[in-house]
Amino acid sequence: MSSEPEPVPLNGQGVVTRSTAGTVADALERLLRLLRDRGIKVFAVIDHSGQAEQVGQRLPDTKLVVFGNPSAGTALMQAAPLVALDLPLKILIWERDHQSFVSYNEPSYLAERYRMPAEQATVLSTVAALAHAIHQPEKG
Repeated sequence: MSSEPEPVPLNGQGVVTRSTAGTVADALERLLRLLRDRGIKVFAVIDHSGQAEQVGQRLPDTKLVVFGNPSAGTALMQAAPLVALDLPLKILIWERDHQSFVSYNEPSYLAERYRMPAEQATVLSTVAALAHAIHQPEKG
């Protein structure tokens, strides 16, 4: 029986980091499948470690997934234009010392940063729910 992983203390105000099961590739696959199954648009998958390799540098496996709902995001930006600096939503999947992690902007931090009313801020909580959902591999 698995419980929710404890947050990992790292630098980054307003950032939540949790360990996740398997490799970065495993977590990425779980997240992309979950986004597809929920009908959430994936705007980009940025391969930071692959880009580092192309310029002759090394970075542990690091992928940034940029995703969202254009309708919900537009409504947020209409109410608080500067939230566009943090939208679409993002989840960073990365490795450190052979352990995989997921990191994302804390929804309440973003809501406070942009002074969003509670009913609008709930849209941002999607990122936390997704990060939690990819913590463990699916049971088959």
